[in-house]
Amino acid sequence: MIVAMLFVEFIFYSFLGWVWESIYCTIMEKKWADRGFLFGPICPIYGSCVIGVTVLFSLIPALSDPTFPVWGTFIICLIGSAIAEFATSWVLEKRFNARWWDYSSMPLNIQGRICLPVSICFGLAGVAIVKWLLPFMSGLHQTIPEIIYVILGLVLAGIFGADFALTEASLSSLLKDVERMHAEFCERSQANYEKVHDEVVSIETRVNEGKQAMAERVSGAKENLSKLHASGLSFNERRILGSIDRFTPSKKRTDDQNNTRLMLTKEMKSFAREHKAKRKDA
Repeated sequence: MIVAMLFVEFIFYSFLGWVWESIYCTIMEKKWADRGFLFGPICPIYGSCVIGVTVLFSLIPALSDPTFPVWGTFIICLIGSAIAEFATSWVLEKRFNARWWDYSSMPLNIQGRICLPVSICFGLAGVAIVKWLLPFMSGLHQTIPEIIYVILGLVLAGIFGADFALTEASLSSLLKDVERMHAEFCERSQANYEKVHDEVVSIETRVNEGKQAMAERVSGAKENLSKLHASGLSFNERRILGSIDRFTPSKKRTDDQNNTRLMLTKEMKSFAREHKAKRKDA
């Protein structure tokens, strides 16, 4: 009978939690928000927390004593709700790769699963539940026959089990579809990447070939320029050029310009010596 009564309470508190969350989220989002993990109008985390508090306070009579400080009840409810919320978020994320809530934008949050402001609200709600709701439900139980709880518990258990199985199957199927679409997206992205990469490599190859051809043309032009200047030098110019031991770069020119001038000077000296030797042989 106790198990049936607790299960009926679990469904009742889960329904109240769904009503509260749906109203709150609808107001905040300015559109209807059907909250909860299951298809049915329940949020099991609320029912689990209230049943957990009920069992804890019944097992430890000192907690239910009227002299027990309110702040103690508040701390117990705050810590208990934070643990339950963090664990539920972690399990759902690991099982379905999804989050049903995220406190990342809230201050003092832990991995976006819990945050201090929300935990404080749950702690205050826990105080109200312990001080007023649980005593009211305890008095209500005395007026309801045990057979009602047994029958109602069996009916609700069947509905809850079917809802849970349907939700699990639907989310598992959805998860497989998402994974399949993700795999297809990755394959298409890889194919597009390889196509673009091949195009880039082809363009780079053509550019490098063009650079090499241009470098060869420039080198040939420099060589012809050196020969032309060397053959047209007078005896005195060839003598001065041949006496140059080194080239001093100009600070006003770039390194490439200075290196080019140095190379041209050396080539002109070489061609001047060859031209001089040919004239002697002639």
